[in-house]
Amino acid sequence: MTTIEIKDASGKKAGTADLTPSVFGIEPNVPVMHQVVRAQRASWRQGTHDTRTRGEVRGGGKKPYRQKGTGRARQGTIRAPQWAGGGTVFGPHPRSYAFSVNKKEIKLAMRSALSAKLADNQLMVVKDFDFAEPSTKEAAAALKALDLSGRITLVIADDAVNTFLSFRNIQSVTIVPARSINTYDLIDNKMLVVTESALKYIEEVLA
Repeated sequence: MTTIEIKDASGKKAGTADLTPSVFGIEPNVPVMHQVVRAQRASWRQGTHDTRTRGEVRGGGKKPYRQKGTGRARQGTIRAPQWAGGGTVFGPHPRSYAFSVNKKEIKLAMRSALSAKLADNQLMVVKDFDFAEPSTKEAAAALKALDLSGRITLVIADDAVNTFLSFRNIQSVTIVPARSINTYDLIDNKMLVVTESALKYIEEVLA
C-alpha cells in the first residue's frame, strides 16, 4: 500500500494517507483510457452541422434550356450539384457523435488515470479547504503556498460550496466535484489535486 503526504492550505504537512492499491497502484490501461476519453469528447459535440441537398436549395423548377439542339450537355435543373448554388452531395447533416462505453471500462480508465498520475508524481492530496466565505484571494494564496502552477484539476467534496466558489474564477483551475470525476478531467492537467474527503469518496466508488 502506498502512503502519500497530506498538505494543508499553507503548504505544510498535515498527515499521511494510505492509498488503495486497486485504485492507485494498477498498471495504467492506455487503450481503455483512450477509448473512454474519445467517447466523452464525442458526446460533447453538438452535431448541428447541416448542408442542403439539391432538393432543399431554392430554384431550379424548370430546365435551364431545352433538351436537344443546343450542343450542350442536357440539364434538368440549375440546382444540380455541378451548378453554382446547387445542392451539396454527401454533405454533413445533423447527427449524434456519441457512442457508449462499458461501465467497467469507465471505472478502469479512471483507476488507470489515477495510477498514472501517482506514478508521475502529479498527484497531490490536501486537507479540505476551510473557507469561511467564498474568497478567490485566499484560493490564489493557497495555490501559491502549495507551489502549484499551470493547469490544475481540483477534485473537491460535493458539499464544499465555498471552495467551489473560491476557485472557480481562477482560469488555470478546473474544479470537479467528487461525484462528477471523469477520465478526461483527471488527465487533462499538469497537477491533480484531491481534497481529503474527496479522496475517501473516490476510493469507495472505484475500489
